[in-house]
Amino acid sequence: MDLFSSVHLWLSGVDGDILVAVNSLHSPVWDTIMWHVSDRRIWLPLYLILAIMVYKCINKSPITRCVLCFLMIAIMIFITDQLCANIIRPLVCRMRPSNPDNPLSSMLHLVNGYHGGRYGFPSCHAANTFALAVFLSLFFKNKWFTLFIISWSLLVSYSRMYLGVHYPGDILGGFAIGGMTAVLCYAGMATVLKMLQKHEITDSR
Repeated sequence: MDLFSSVHLWLSGVDGDILVAVNSLHSPVWDTIMWHVSDRRIWLPLYLILAIMVYKCINKSPITRCVLCFLMIAIMIFITDQLCANIIRPLVCRMRPSNPDNPLSSMLHLVNGYHGGRYGFPSCHAANTFALAVFLSLFFKNKWFTLFIISWSLLVSYSRMYLGVHYPGDILGGFAIGGMTAVLCYAGMATVLKMLQKHEITDSR
C-alpha cells in the first residue's frame, strides 16, 4: 500500500508539473486561439463536413446503412460523454487543477476566469473527440484523413491543458475511454452491416 501511495503521489506530481509547464506557455494571442479551439461550437462546420463525407461514402448503399452509421456515432458520443461526466467523475472525484479549492490553481493562468466543473477525470473533450477520430479513421481507412482527424483531437485536448482545466492524466484517461468505445461501436456497426448484407444476398436469390 505504501508503494502504491508513493507511485500515486509521484505520478500526481509529474501530472501537475507537465500541466504547469504547458499552461505557462501562454500569451494573449494563444489565449484567444485556445479558447476558441476548446469551444465545441467552433467545430460545427467541421462536423457538418464530416457528416457529408460519411453520407457521400455510403450514399449508393441502402438508406439503412447511412442511418445505422449516424446512429452508431450518436450512440458512441452519448456513451463516452455520459460515462466520463456522470459515472467515472463522481466515482474518482479528481479535482480539476483550475478548481479554486485545488492548491495548484494559484500557479495557473486561467483564460477569461474559466475554471470548468469541480471534477476533471476523465476529460470529456478528449474522450468525445478521440472516439470520433478513431471511429471515422476505421470507417474511411485513409492514412491522410486519419492523420488529420487524430491531430484535430490532439489539438482540442491540448487546449484543455493550456486552459488549465485538465491534467495530462485526465486527457489520457479520456483517450483510453474514447478509443475503446469507438472500436467497440465500430465493430458493432460492422457486425450489423454484415448481417444486412447476408440478408440482402438471401433476398436477391
